[in-house]
Amino acid sequence: MKEYEVVWEIFNQCPNNQMRDVFIEELELADPEQYVKEKFKGKNLSYEKEILEDGTLVFHIDAAGIREKCTFTEV
Repeated sequence: MKEYEVVWEIFNQCPNNQMRDVFIEELELADPEQYVKEKFKGKNLSYEKEILEDGTLVFHIDAAGIREKCTFTEV
């Protein structure tokens, strides 16, 4: 298992409002992609996985019509 800092962002659906909810936590995970699937289990989920040059994993998520993003950075 690896330890990650996880930043979960929920984008606001209201027009002209750029604020978003942001949650940060540290987790030990074997598979960040499986974590995303479990976190949004039971919702109509689609996502795109992006791997940045530094190894950071970014999941661009659509969960039942709500735009969200989970960023996993190894600690």
